Amino acid sequence: MKFDQPATLNPIDRARVVGKPVDRIDGPLKVAGAAPYAYERHDVAPNPAYGWMIGSAIAKGTINSIDTTEAEAAPGVLAVLTHANAGALGKGNMNTARLLGGPDIQHYDQAVALVVAETFEQARDAAKLVRVDYTQGQGKFDLLVGVKTAQPPKSVQGSPADTSVGDFDGAFKSAAVKVDQTYTTPDQSHAMMEPHATTAAWAGDKLTVWTSNQMVTWAVKEMAKTLKIAPENVQVVSPYIGGGFGSKLFLRADALLAALGARAVGRPVKVALARPQIPNNTTHRPATIQRLRIGATKDGVIQAIGHDVWAGDLPGGDVESAGLQTRLLYAGKNRKTTHRLAELDLPEGNAMRAPGEAVGLLALEVAMDELAEACGVDPVELRIKNDIQYDPEAGPKRPFSSRKLIECLQQGAERFGWSKRNPKPGQVREGDFLIGMGVAAAFRNNMAMPSGARVAIDGKGRITVSTDMTDIGTGTYTIIAQTAAELLGVNVSDVTVKLGDSSFPASAGSGGQWGANSSTAGVYATCMTLRGMLAQKAGFNAEDALFEDGMIKAAGKAIPLRDAVGREGISVDDKIEFGDLTERYAQATFGAHFCEVAVDRFTGEVHVRRMGGAFAAGRILNPKTARSQVIGAMTMGVGAALMEELVVDKRFGYFVNHDMAEYHVPVHADIPEQDVLFLDELDDKSSPMKAKGVGELGICGAGAAVANAIYNATGVRLRDYPMTLDKVIGGLAKA
Repeated sequence: MKFDQPATLNPIDRARVVGKPVDRIDGPLKVAGAAPYAYERHDVAPNPAYGWMIGSAIAKGTINSIDTTEAEAAPGVLAVLTHANAGALGKGNMNTARLLGGPDIQHYDQAVALVVAETFEQARDAAKLVRVDYTQGQGKFDLLVGVKTAQPPKSVQGSPADTSVGDFDGAFKSAAVKVDQTYTTPDQSHAMMEPHATTAAWAGDKLTVWTSNQMVTWAVKEMAKTLKIAPENVQVVSPYIGGGFGSKLFLRADALLAALGARAVGRPVKVALARPQIPNNTTHRPATIQRLRIGATKDGVIQAIGHDVWAGDLPGGDVESAGLQTRLLYAGKNRKTTHRLAELDLPEGNAMRAPGEAVGLLALEVAMDELAEACGVDPVELRIKNDIQYDPEAGPKRPFSSRKLIECLQQGAERFGWSKRNPKPGQVREGDFLIGMGVAAAFRNNMAMPSGARVAIDGKGRITVSTDMTDIGTGTYTIIAQTAAELLGVNVSDVTVKLGDSSFPASAGSGGQWGANSSTAGVYATCMTLRGMLAQKAGFNAEDALFEDGMIKAAGKAIPLRDAVGREGISVDDKIEFGDLTERYAQATFGAHFCEVAVDRFTGEVHVRRMGGAFAAGRILNPKTARSQVIGAMTMGVGAALMEELVVDKRFGYFVNHDMAEYHVPVHADIPEQDVLFLDELDDKSSPMKAKGVGELGICGAGAAVANAIYNATGVRLRDYPMTLDKVIGGLAKA
């Protein structure tokens, strides 16, 4: 099915099942410990051996030699693999550094060897016996130094690195009110619960990897290219993923090493990265330096807006696209955005939940707060005043497909009690605590990806949906079951969903907030094809047929679905493809975050007392699972605001706090109350589901709302994240 015209009234609009708060169908398996994750596939890979990755002890340089003699003689050891004996390897397109390093080293903890043994403990202990001799090179590890030689990247998520509309410099210079500030965000870790883990097995020249990966089709192609084998000889299976946030978008070292180890020892091999290995060996969100310049009239109408971004990555890597939302979120005739990439020898920077917007809004939405104060305008009203219903860079010829930012701000403010906020900072006290409220807009681009599915109905009327789509804790199993149930007129309990296997039709995969909308649209396309076939078999006009209560109804007659299917059953493959609607219409999701904090005036400790958010993201396919996604994203926003930072040792080029004891993330006690409101919205230009993504929208702007609340509480304006208590108390001392 080609989706190239706005959706009209269709069977999804009946909303009998879709749009309802259905419990997660995979929930019972997970709470019972019966959902098989990648490292636990005992049933499919009997008698496995175990691998332990050895990472580079230097960040830049060369391996002179690797002595594996002592390790190979250790109890239980089956093999020790290095670049010297692993065989000729290629390199995939989606990992910046090689997944098995040597002789040259590209970053700290780059895999340089794998020890395979009978038990996990034997592999781990033997790894300590491998002797690697290095020549250490001179690396570049400091973004502040790197900006001096930073260059424009080829593109930013497929868009130009720089954009310019009107005369930004002239308009900013002549503006009555100006904001010109620099904001910094640190390197951040995904910190998902499940580590990167894989079980691999060979059957002749056929490889199967049971792994934790968000994009199954990508993983097949990358593995085949890296091992230099045909893609049809690779099967990737990833039915359950214990969190990813972008860190598992691409093939990583655990999967490659497990495959190499299994090939070397002739039996299945399991490899899981230890928690301290993950931040440096896999990917992270890169640090940024961002300069925001906004020029406005005295009453707050933006005349000029500029956003300059500097970020770093390994040579050949990508820039953090922190200026993208500034191209679309607010009005302003004179505009300018730039991105510059500094080459650094730190571990690979790549996608982390809402790449670009998550950190871009940490800067932009604080700058908007500073503008509101400079103009004496309420921060909510300032944002409403600068709303725009079309792409401000392209002009009215490219309107938004739907845009309810104003409604989000207004309804969110009323629900949160924004009118009770004292606009003058530092005025509200409760004992030793200073109380403040903050607001920030939420924005995330809406993307759609081709997605396929197979829908089969057996002779008893049982429906099975199969697609290589993944569920990273988002509720994919449930919304796909809801979609099929809605279209075929059955209960959710009548649908079995099979995910995450490359032998199934290729889907959109889980990433970029496109997963739910795209994958359900693929199921929609397949079910619509199936409906037409079944209606024809039943002797009905497909356009007149009504599927409900397990029946096909038309012209006053009703036939049970199983009768129309027949004893042999029926199976259909189809997919959704998208036309140029994203070019004709700007498509995005919107929201408004509100936060109340209490700051201890003596210690600088920040307590988030409550958060509220109002969001417009098209049809909400399942409000229960969507709310779960949003409150999780808001929690990550609090982490970005107050505590999350991968600390770089600028002498040796590695992240010092590379475990969950030292890399701090919010816990339950940090987030006492979160309120989520979804606005009614259907976006007929997004997909036949009229839905959009929501899982990443919730993080966008959340941290800025916390920062703005801290300022309202204390009068301390911080522009360097995270806003740890030493920075807050330092500001309080100056104030």
